[in-house]
Amino acid sequence: MKMIAEILIALVALEHLYIMWMEMFAWETAGKKTFKGALKDDMFTATKTLAANQGLYNGFLAAGLVWTFFIADPVWKQHVAVYFLGCVAVAGIYGAFTASKKIFFVQALPALLALAFTLLFL
Repeated sequence: MKMIAEILIALVALEHLYIMWMEMFAWETAGKKTFKGALKDDMFTATKTLAANQGLYNGFLAAGLVWTFFIADPVWKQHVAVYFLGCVAVAGIYGAFTASKKIFFVQALPALLALAFTLLFL
């Protein structure tokens, strides 16, 4: 079960690394495909800087989750994982209420599952 917790943490970290890449470096290409219908095509150029800033925050979340794999002390490791997974879950829940319900399933739910396994087994 500890391995499942770590796999879930890694998957959430990878997801946020992807989001960081898309928002910082591929907003006008991959971003358009991901957010098709949410924004008009001409808005992607206008919001490129905003998306890059948002992407940077996603990179910080991913970095915090990756950091857990380098922490030897199990209590400290769990606390760091809980903090960053909690941040991802809150961001996903907020996004579900303010932007799209899909965000709950894509972002918050994986973080909540990882959080549950982390609290129970890590």
